[in-house]
Amino acid sequence: MNSEEYKRMSLREFDRAAEKFDDDDPSVYNMCRKDYPDILEEIQKEDFQDMLDAGCGTGAMIHMLYKDVPDKRYTGLDLSEKMIAAAVRKQMEGVRFVVGDCEAIPFEDDSFDVITCSMSFHHYPNPEKFFQNAGRVLRRNGRLILRDMASSSKGLMWFFNHVEIPLANKLAKKGDVHVYSRDEIQRLCDASGLKLERYEIRKGFRLHCVCRKA
Repeated sequence: MNSEEYKRMSLREFDRAAEKFDDDDPSVYNMCRKDYPDILEEIQKEDFQDMLDAGCGTGAMIHMLYKDVPDKRYTGLDLSEKMIAAAVRKQMEGVRFVVGDCEAIPFEDDSFDVITCSMSFHHYPNPEKFFQNAGRVLRRNGRLILRDMASSSKGLMWFFNHVEIPLANKLAKKGDVHVYSRDEIQRLCDASGLKLERYEIRKGFRLHCVCRKA
């Protein structure tokens, strides 16, 4: 499949999910919110003023941060208009939600101190474009905090990328593309001027990755 086909599948999936993304039913979407404690802990290690949540969905991550750390400037970016509409309905004063492509981030250079990206990155068919854009819009010493799926087992990583993801796309039109090893993330960092500071596999096959702009 080409890039546009992946994006169309992802967009259909998340448009369908927009209305139920924030409900209490156990699902992959609710599992995404389990990333919040680790993101909160990471983000509070350093002071920041402007944060971008790339692939923000219905703004669930920003909504939690807004309640716990209210005195910051938050921006959410998502490909799905329906997800953004659901985020706007949360009525968070001063929070900006924008429809747009994370591979072509529509903001000025040096706009953010930190970017979060939780369970969205594996949908990007051109990951190098996302990293390049993240490096561009981050301020000096800014951080990209990336949460996604991964495993320390090479066998499982092979299974995810060569069996599970193709099968999910064939049967359910998920729009998933790839999950990334440390070496792959390192190459993306090297090509975009970011420094890989942390690549950890945490409970539940969760990748916790921190990249910094020099």
